[in-house]
Order: sequence, then C-alpha cells, then structure tokens
Amino acid sequence: MAFDALFMACLKTELERELIGAKIDKVQQPDKDLIILAFRGKKLLISLNSSNGRVQITNENFENPMTPPMFCMLLRKHLIGGKIVAITQAPADRVLDFEIEVYDALGVMRKKHLITELMGRYTNLILTGEDYIITDCTRRIGFDISEKRQILPGLLYRPPSESGRKNPFDTELEELFYMLNAASGIALDKFITKSFDGFSPLIAREIVYRAYGVTSVGVEEAEAKDGFEGFVSAFSGLINEIKSENTTPFMLTDSDGKPKDFSFTKIGQYEGAMKGETMPTFSALLGEFYAKKDRLERTRSKTQAIYKNIRRARDRAQRRVEAQRQELLLTADRDTFRENGDIITANIYRMKKGMETLIADDFYSENGAKREIKLDPLKTPQQNAAKYYKDYNKAKTAEIHLKEQIEKGERETVYLESVLESLLMAETERDVMEIRQELAGTGYIRGPKNPRKERPIVQKPMHFVSSSGLDIWAGKNNSQNDALTMKTAFKRDLWLHTQKIHGSHVIISTGGSEPDERSIFEAATIAAFYSQAKDSDNVPVDYTLVKFVKKPAGARPGMVIYTDYKTIYVKPDEDLVESLRAKEKSKRALYFTPAGELCGRGLWPPGGVK
Repeated sequence: MAFDALFMACLKTELERELIGAKIDKVQQPDKDLIILAFRGKKLLISLNSSNGRVQITNENFENPMTPPMFCMLLRKHLIGGKIVAITQAPADRVLDFEIEVYDALGVMRKKHLITELMGRYTNLILTGEDYIITDCTRRIGFDISEKRQILPGLLYRPPSESGRKNPFDTELEELFYMLNAASGIALDKFITKSFDGFSPLIAREIVYRAYGVTSVGVEEAEAKDGFEGFVSAFSGLINEIKSENTTPFMLTDSDGKPKDFSFTKIGQYEGAMKGETMPTFSALLGEFYAKKDRLERTRSKTQAIYKNIRRARDRAQRRVEAQRQELLLTADRDTFRENGDIITANIYRMKKGMETLIADDFYSENGAKREIKLDPLKTPQQNAAKYYKDYNKAKTAEIHLKEQIEKGERETVYLESVLESLLMAETERDVMEIRQELAGTGYIRGPKNPRKERPIVQKPMHFVSSSGLDIWAGKNNSQNDALTMKTAFKRDLWLHTQKIHGSHVIISTGGSEPDERSIFEAATIAAFYSQAKDSDNVPVDYTLVKFVKKPAGARPGMVIYTDYKTIYVKPDEDLVESLRAKEKSKRALYFTPAGELCGRGLWPPGGVK
C-alpha cells in the first residue's frame, strides 16, 4: 500500500488543521494495536497493525474491552484534558510527534510527546515527557532485541537511525541531475526508492510514467531520450504538489469497485485497468480503504484460538463418524453368523471336537449348494454354534448402537459447522464473547470459574429495513438464532434460512400481514449473504411462517426443523445487504398489542404480545 512518508506529509497537514488546539476528552484501546484519542466531535485513530498501520480522523464508534489495557490506563492518566499544540514529522519518515500540553496532578502545565512510528513490524507508539524520556510504549525493545536502538521506560527517546538515503524535500535540481549522471544499469523507479527516503513503489512508478508514458525506463534510456529533463520535471513537480499543499486524496478500485490502493495524487499508470476516485479528505480515504478490513482482522485475531479448537473438535467428530460407518458396514453380514450357527446345530451329530472346517448342505441357499464353515478346533460343536449365535447378536446390537452414534455424531458435526460460521460472521468483541458463552454452555470450552459473577452477554440481532419498510432481523450466532426464532418472533412473521446450508435465521416482521415479494427477496438475500454459501451465485433459501418452525427436544442451539415451506433462489449481494442495513438508523420499529394499541418502540427487543 502507498502509505509512504510522502503520504504521511500530506496527512500531517490535514491533521494540523483538524487537531491543533483540540482537547483530549477520552482515550480508548479497543484492541492491542489500536488507540483512539477522542476530542469534541472527532476522534484520532492510531492503528499500530504491522500491515495496516496508519493515523487518521474517524467518526467510527469502537467497543471498549471489559477491562482497559494497562497502556490505555497510562495514556488516560497522562493525556486526558491535554491539548495538542504541535504535530511534527521526522524528515521523510513515517514518524509523527504529537506535542501535547496538559496539567499534572499539582496543576502545573507539562508537555508530553506521543510519538507514532509506522514502520512495518517495528511499528510503535511511544509516550515521553518534555525531555523525551520514555514513559512507556506499546512495544518495548530491549538490548536482547536490538543493540542499536532500545525503547524502554526511563531511556531517552532517539529517532530511528538514518537510512543513508536523501530527503526529497531538501534535494536541489542540480544535485538530482548529478545523481542521475552517476547512476547506471538501474531502472528509474528503482533509482528513486534506493536513492530517496519516503517513496513507495507506486509513487516511484508514477513519476516515471508522467515523464515517459511507461512505468519502466532505464537510466541510460532516459538520458538518451531527453537528458533526464522529463524525469526531473515530473519528480520536482510531485514534490512541489506536497509543498504547496496541492494534493488529492485518490483511491484506486478494481472493476468491481473494491479498493486496491491509494495515494496523495492522481494515478494514471494503470491506464483504465483500475478506476480512480477522488476522496474529500485523506482521513476519509483511509477510513474507506481500511475500515472493514481492519474490523475483520481485529475480530479474526480474537476468534483464532476458539476457531482452531472448534475446527479440531469438528474434524475429530467427522473422523469418529467415518470410523463408525465402516464398523456399520461390517454388521451387514450378521445374518451369515446366525445361518452358520443353524447349520452347525443341524449337523452336530456329524461333528467331533477338533474339526477345523464343516462342509454341509446350505439349506439357506436356493440351489442347495454346500457351505464351508470355519470352526475353532479347541471348541466343541455346541460351543462353535454358540459362538456364531453370539457374534450375530453382537453385530445386531452393534448396528443399533452404531446408528445412534452416527446420528449423534452427524448432529454434532452440523452444530460445530454452524459455530465456525458464526465465528466468521463475528464483528465485535461482544459477538465473540457471546459465542464463547454458548460454547461454555455446550461444554466445548471451559466456562468461568464462578458463573454467578459472570454477567451473560445478550445482544440484539442484526437489523435491516426492506424497500417497503418492513423490519428484517438476522441472528449472528446460534444463541441469537434461537432467541430470535423461538422467543421473539411472532407466529405470523416470516422465517427464512438457507436450504441445508449453515447460516443465520432471518425474520421478516410482518405485523400479521402478507409480506411483498420484494421484501421476501431482500430477506432471502440477507440469509444467503450471512451463510456458508455467501460466495455462490445461486443459493436456495427456504421460507415459512414462524409457527411452522419447531425446536426438537434436546437439540443444540440454533438447530430447528420446519415444514410448509417454499424456496426462493437468490445471489448474495453485499451492496444490497449494506443498503438495507443503512436504513436502520433512520427507522425505529413500532410494536402493537393485538388490540392495535402501541405498546413499544425501539430496535430490540419488541415489546408486543405474541
């Protein structure tokens, strides 16, 4: 991605306009790699993710963990009530220094520095005093990790060591010509990234494209064409854009409209292979590019351990069922054991102890053939017959037992598959905790030591509004599916679920009337999108009235059976789903008693009488 030092220079100018003089009201740390500084009417997001590190203004709301991390508590102690008075950037580097004035416990004005270093796996957030003595940081670097630069509480903060490359903002044109004449055997875009700090490969290629119409030109070729005049003009022109603050927040998207890259200037090198879109601000650009990806990554990190355990349990259940099916196949010939016992009993008068084989008339054969039966020479004829009868009864009992175990194992596999799908759908920490709570209840993970002190997590399901104004609800996990379908929905509401595919229970609140076809189609699209078939093109979705949906006794969470249904085929459409979700804030549900009197307002739960 093109979050280089040049992009940060443009972003810094925007942050100065927005934040200088702003007072810090709150500090949040929703995740170990995410810090939020809240001001009046705006928030500063600092992402310390090694691949998605950035700083931006945001309006997004974040969910706080149950217990604030220690670093968050430290920032609250030192920064709340403070005012940002300056923002400086290290020369051509992705390092920002927020200078903050704040009163200490004695009422004395102090200066603090909150330094953001966005340097891949070395990304860090460092709090220092006015003298740059480190108070603490998110990633401590001791002598055992680096001998050149340590970042530990009590040490003096030192900026990252210089790379030996030039600062493009301080490079004169004569020096640039000299460097080009001294270079040889290298492409111009590589010359930029090896000679200057702050350039991403995307911007280096764009400079070459602006100069010569292609992205790959060698130094010798450029010299022969125009003596580097075009290159120097494009290079200095780009730097002047930044210096004069004449930059453009620019996003590149593919043919499907998905964000692929971004920059501080218009990109022309793809020549129609990608679409370009100008954004209103750099923060809006970063928010659009990273918001969803960031949220999913944070959730994935929280669900990784649970997902691995449940997947292991599912695989174990599948292997056990397969082994039981193989055992069941062996019981298919159990009648042969009984027949052998009958034939031995009928021929006992001909048999003696010590025989290893009995060859006798097979009265079970249609053509009267002979049957060869193996015997245990250490047993009497009666004992050999008894052994075959015992094997028959054993196989008969095993068949009944194995069928029960296979059915039980298949139900367990289906349930665990639904949990895995719920984990993939989880978007917040509370979603994950709700699934963890469900798994503790079903015995798949260890529950809290004192469950009485653990407050149960109860969340409202996802809420949508159809084109015709009907409320549509969708569960995020098995617990929500159960509550939505079996406790909250009215019997005349419409229930939807993907056919024989794990996914959300979806309810259309009909108010007792017949829902229109468009609403059914939209609800079916939601059901298909929040299912294992979200990447398919033609997904069958069953729908029926809630009164035809039943939960068998002893069934696991989310498991139901239903009758009297119809089926509609839809294609999962994320844009449609998001457009229906966007209406949630503009419409609040109304609930009425059977007599038609208004008895409740709100998104969840309904206050009406079933």
